[in-house]
Amino acid sequence: MDHSLQLYQYHLWANKAIFTHLKEIPKSYSKEVNSVFSSIKEVLYHLYQVDYAWLRTISGDSFEDIVASIPQLKEENADNTIEEMEEAFDNLAEKYKAFINDQVDMNSHISIHHPKYGTLNTTYAELIQHVVNHGTYHRGNITAILRQLGYTGVPTDYVSYLFILNQS
Repeated sequence: MDHSLQLYQYHLWANKAIFTHLKEIPKSYSKEVNSVFSSIKEVLYHLYQVDYAWLRTISGDSFEDIVASIPQLKEENADNTIEEMEEAFDNLAEKYKAFINDQVDMNSHISIHHPKYGTLNTTYAELIQHVVNHGTYHRGNITAILRQLGYTGVPTDYVSYLFILNQS
């Protein structure tokens, strides 16, 4: 398996573990907290929005077009239940997997332009790594919020995924 695809599969596995856990404690999803994000729902939307933006970026869309699409994305997902948010993640995941599977070489170079940061010459693989790292970071926010609300988190470390992969 291509390493980028394996990392992305980990990202999907970890997100699924979070959704499964949150559905067991549904009151936690929209509960307002004093934290980096105001609720777990806000963390999940942020994670979804950034995953969406990076898919559009690696697909060749311009920064301006992506930014222009965010208000509609927010409107479409603002009132999502946890089940609807999970479905949105699943739909986006299918698009990512198709993109990754369509690439001949994930180490192919891509140049992306950002109006503030300039031009970045990188590879598709590095950007998938960023998407995965970003997800890991924010799943940590979710765990912190859960603990603040008196609940436990769920293990989503990469090594947990590797152990499960090794057992199959």
